[in-house]
Amino acid sequence: MSASPTLRSVIGLDDSLPSLGDATLVMIDFQNTYRSGVMALEGADAALDAASRLLAAARAAGSSVVHVINDGGEGTPYDIRAEIGSISPEVAPVAGEPVVVKTFPNAFHNTDLEKTLRNLDAGTELILAGFMTHMCVTFTAQGAFNLGYRPTVVAEATATRSLAAPDGTPLPAATLQAAALTTIGDLFGVVVPSVDALVRG
Repeated sequence: MSASPTLRSVIGLDDSLPSLGDATLVMIDFQNTYRSGVMALEGADAALDAASRLLAAARAAGSSVVHVINDGGEGTPYDIRAEIGSISPEVAPVAGEPVVVKTFPNAFHNTDLEKTLRNLDAGTELILAGFMTHMCVTFTAQGAFNLGYRPTVVAEATATRSLAAPDGTPLPAATLQAAALTTIGDLFGVVVPSVDALVRG
């Protein structure tokens, strides 16, 4: 079986990698929510390690960094007022790095993200990493694409969880991860496998 050409290639979109120093890093939902309990993700710790390396490289390159967190309300796994909903310490913001609060998978929907990017004088190049690959990463990439940004997703700095398919059979996290990244790469953005691929690219 051969793979079909991507929509990006069919309509002639640019798949070149951004320069890290000229891009804005958007860190999506790296919350303790996803490290234990009902929402624990497969590969969360490995993704956090990759995200930490990506964040360090972006800071060293002088990139702007924006953190996004999901607020599900008090008493939920996404309670940003509690430890469970806090940003994991490995990738916590430092002074001057804005934090945008969202309530929908698309981090641009009903948030200050676009305004924040304008205030940072960000260009069109965005680098995305975060949780969950099939949900907030995918829909934020789509939202960015719809607004004229050029998102690049770092695959190893994302993770998701196993779910039931429509017929009830378990869909492994690795399969869902691959499908989500493939969806992004078909149209919404460029997907790179690793932090090194982007830093060295």
